Amino acid sequence: MSKRVRTQGPVIRRNEQVQPTTTDQRLLSNKGDGEWVHSDPWRVLRIQAEFVEGFGTLAEVGPGIGVFGSARTPRRDPMYLAATKIGRGLAEAGYATLTGGGPGIMEAANKGALEAGGVSVGLGIELPFEQDLNKYVSLGINFRYFFTRKVMFLKYSQGFVVMPGGFGTFDEVFEALTLVQTRKVTSFPIVLFGRDFWSPLLGWLNDKVLGDNYISATDPALMQLTDDPDEAVALVTSPSPVAHPESPAAMS
Repeated sequence: MSKRVRTQGPVIRRNEQVQPTTTDQRLLSNKGDGEWVHSDPWRVLRIQAEFVEGFGTLAEVGPGIGVFGSARTPRRDPMYLAATKIGRGLAEAGYATLTGGGPGIMEAANKGALEAGGVSVGLGIELPFEQDLNKYVSLGINFRYFFTRKVMFLKYSQGFVVMPGGFGTFDEVFEALTLVQTRKVTSFPIVLFGRDFWSPLLGWLNDKVLGDNYISATDPALMQLTDDPDEAVALVTSPSPVAHPESPAAMS
């Protein structure tokens, strides 16, 4: 049996994997439908473009703090008012405020930062339902991909204030905790705002997760808890006092 071989850049194709045309032929052809723009190789280029745009836009923002929390928080809610104070406090301390750019807690933190003359950053995400960047964002980027957006938060934030929220907020705080615990990021304060909201979760982490040896004894101390906006700003803008745990095991 004759063996067919074709090298396409870093890819080697043999026998039935050899394609009938070359990459250049397909690139220069004007025939066919537009389905190719939705293929995985084309998505890689879109992902690359998002990284380039994000890095280029945020590289000169300066030190920043991420503020996470629910998009559903009403403007008259005490948590909205607290988030506004936190955004203002971060601006006064010389930090940019980074949020997801949406309504609720995100809008409140952006509002406080902007009104105090600080840098108010919104990192938006494409969702099945419409969600525009809020009007208090002074520097905004919309992303197609969640993981690209997460990299921007983690690269350009020096800590997080996490306010009450839903699944998205939990995803963000636990991802940050995992990266701190596994030493992928260093000296990264994580401040939970709202004792009534977070205390049951912290109790479960201590009683059940730590109690069953799924995390190390030092892991719960990676988070700090407060009800005071001024204290939240002070905690998140100070170097984390918590040493990294010696155990390499991560939450799973």
